[in-house]
Amino acid sequence: MFCRGVKYLFLSVCFLFPQEVQSKSKVCANVFCGAGRECVVTEKGEPSCLCIESCKPHKRSVCGSNSKTYRNHCELHRDACLTGLKIQVAHDGHCQEKKAEQAAASPVVCYVADRNELRHRVIQWLQTEVVPDGWFIKGSNFTDILLKYFKNYDNGDSTLDSSELLKFIQHNDSNVDMQSYADQESNKLLRSLCVDALIELSDENADWKLSFDEFLNCLKPGFNPPEKKCALEDETYEDGAETQVECNRCVCACGNWVCTAMTCTDKTAVVEETEEAGQEMTEEEWSLRVTELNKHQVSLSPKATVGQSPISPDRWVSLEFV
Repeated sequence: MFCRGVKYLFLSVCFLFPQEVQSKSKVCANVFCGAGRECVVTEKGEPSCLCIESCKPHKRSVCGSNSKTYRNHCELHRDACLTGLKIQVAHDGHCQEKKAEQAAASPVVCYVADRNELRHRVIQWLQTEVVPDGWFIKGSNFTDILLKYFKNYDNGDSTLDSSELLKFIQHNDSNVDMQSYADQESNKLLRSLCVDALIELSDENADWKLSFDEFLNCLKPGFNPPEKKCALEDETYEDGAETQVECNRCVCACGNWVCTAMTCTDKTAVVEETEEAGQEMTEEEWSLRVTELNKHQVSLSPKATVGQSPISPDRWVSLEFV
């Protein structure tokens, strides 16, 4: 290498002769430095790997695993070398701004306390209509009152389904009004869900209808409803417990898992650690998942048994949420 000073400019102009270029290529010929590094020749004439001094200016943007956009692959690997961090290519193109993660909305559910409160109000209302026997007229006891309403709302099949039971309860709307939520639509849905919970409470043959005997047992003042828990992966959960399935939230209510039914499109959403994590479930897979959540029910009743839940996923997956 030959260097000479340039007068007045106080600069040195150096010329790299061909033999020195050839010398570098020979010294670094068998040296592999890895991405973001280049081989240089030391003063002793030995090869050494250092971070690339400058990358070529071509633009082919990439997004790094550190969520930073680089002009090209070289710039990414050079930055990794200079900072000493492990940075990988996440994808081609600019990094996208992460959307703020939103907690999954909670489904509208009928908790045990809601179900019991509705039942208590109905019983109180019915008891006001009981008439004791008089001297000359026969009164109406609690069973008589229930039989009267059963016949009034039965469509002729000797059973009350959920819609008929709801109409019966709405007969005295002011006494059974439920205000657990801020909006009226959610409160109406809550009452419907609690009607379903009342049917499940006494539906011995699991046909989602109440015969008169089942109807009577459900509303007997002395009947103490058994407390049921939700089961999941060999563990039991109290009423009100929550779990997450992809972007949907599931709540334990009256011994059943009740889930929202939102489409999970945001890949950054918090997901449950399962084999399907990060993948959107099909409608069939979702139904199977909810069925799995409701597979085992645990009751604290003395005669309780663990078995298949009579509640279908379609009935309990709520599209309403707050």
